[in-house]
Amino acid sequence: MRSVGVEEELLLVNPRTGEPAASAGAVLASALLSGGRAAGADGEIPLEKELQQEQVEFATRPVTRMGELAEELRRWRAEAARHAQAAGVQVAALATCPLTVEPTLSVGERYQWIARQFGLPAQEQLTCGCHVHVSVDSDEEGVAVLDRIRPWLSVLTALSANSPFWQGEDTGYGSYRSRVWNRWPSAGPVNLFGSAAAYHERVRAMVETGVLRDKGMIYFDARLAARYPTVEIRVADVCLDASTTVLVAALVRGLVDTAARAWRAGQAPAPVDTSLLRLAAWRAARSGIDGQLIHPATLREDSPEAVVWALYDHVREALDENGDSDRVKAALEELLRRGNGARVQRELLRSTGDLAAVVSRCAQLTAGE
Repeated sequence: MRSVGVEEELLLVNPRTGEPAASAGAVLASALLSGGRAAGADGEIPLEKELQQEQVEFATRPVTRMGELAEELRRWRAEAARHAQAAGVQVAALATCPLTVEPTLSVGERYQWIARQFGLPAQEQLTCGCHVHVSVDSDEEGVAVLDRIRPWLSVLTALSANSPFWQGEDTGYGSYRSRVWNRWPSAGPVNLFGSAAAYHERVRAMVETGVLRDKGMIYFDARLAARYPTVEIRVADVCLDASTTVLVAALVRGLVDTAARAWRAGQAPAPVDTSLLRLAAWRAARSGIDGQLIHPATLREDSPEAVVWALYDHVREALDENGDSDRVKAALEELLRRGNGARVQRELLRSTGDLAAVVSRCAQLTAGE
């Protein structure tokens, strides 16, 4: 059974006003002063700084059971909340900040280079994503997976959509984070690679243009991880509810298993043009699960229910083998009924009339309250 790990980026906010707080240094210092260890956990707490000082990131350990992953996410969200509280702030699993913000770039030569190179997009870039890592046996298998999961990635964006607000306004999108993120020149869907050698050659050529600082700035929707023997799927918003993160992770592993099986059986990847994948990604960002989506099989608009269950059917055999099918089915039914983070945030605004109250409640939900 393939192992799965998750990276989540969290927003730091003022507990009184809900405004973003440039407190990453203080939060990380709290973790360091506490000995770097979480209560009852082995190993260091995996809190790290990100591009802006208004956010932090953590990474779970790789696990094989979705129940274990759920425990990992609850643990590290609680630890992040604890260290944030020690620094006088809160963490919120929000993919964009609902309130107006002028982000504060993190200290370091790498971040300063990014600011000089990319200008205003780098200064404005305060978004929080969720990256899912799934183990692969080799780069060749990994690239075969990347080529075969391309049409399905937009559905994951729709499911995880948790960023309807930007600079105090409703954007009309479920995942506005994904639209902001795609301003990076290396971000988004890409053409088929065909082989590991072709993948590495494309990455090398992109870095050698001088536009990118290094391989870490290869922001494909899905890529080979630089430090681990995994594929890294990067299309999801950070999810308001950790159970949605687990759902996305289970579906990602199902996609990886399904794609690897097809590759071993000699089945070619679907030759979907990248321009169509960009349209599907836009449609998913716009709709979330509250409007029409592009069906990965027909490349035509269809209902969110039809598209979501098409994904489930596509990976059903792998879900069965991993023991995830019942969990995923129940989670999808609940998500379609209750809504994702974007719907929850909008409902909170309708009930409170106050974006600061939305942030406050989302911080409570992130901490498990």
